[in-house]
Amino acid sequence: MNRQEMREKLQKKLTDRRFEHSLGVEYVSGCLAMVHGVNVEKALTAGLLHDCAKCLSPEEKIERCTKNNLPISECEYNNPELLHAKLGAFYAREKYDVKDPDILSAIACHTTGKPAMNMLEKILFVADYIEPNRKPLKEIEEIRKEAFTDIDKCIVHILKNTLSYLETTTDDTDPMSIDTYNYYVAHQSVADKLKEDDI
Repeated sequence: MNRQEMREKLQKKLTDRRFEHSLGVEYVSGCLAMVHGVNVEKALTAGLLHDCAKCLSPEEKIERCTKNNLPISECEYNNPELLHAKLGAFYAREKYDVKDPDILSAIACHTTGKPAMNMLEKILFVADYIEPNRKPLKEIEEIRKEAFTDIDKCIVHILKNTLSYLETTTDDTDPMSIDTYNYYVAHQSVADKLKEDDI
């Protein structure tokens, strides 16, 4: 299935707003791939399909994960919206004929991130946050600049803002988001120390 066919199929499955968002993430993923030396076609496909399971109800997400033997954590049971990432990776493979493990992995972790992401995973995680159709978010202009100049710093910035927001709105924060944040804070500290040693 080529990307135009994917796009036409996807449009029938998403709301207009979610489809517009997906096109925005597709576009930004491609731009970031060119800057960071990642296969552009892979990035475009991951960006387009990252939310392919988004517009299911919470009950449907749980039901379809259970049916297809996709693991569900306690946090995900409490907040089924989180399941759209792993279910999206499954759908990308089964319904959109995506076989590339890098693309599927990027889709599976695009919501929370994960420690030690490869560059494609980083690109999709960031593109989902900064794409131009997003409503204005705190410090978004600075975050967008970081995406193209220091993507690890950008990831820390995104997660810091996301975790601060979740603290005020929900009791359920996915532990993976915290693990990812802690990993990249430590990683950033090491990188900054190395830069200081070079001066």
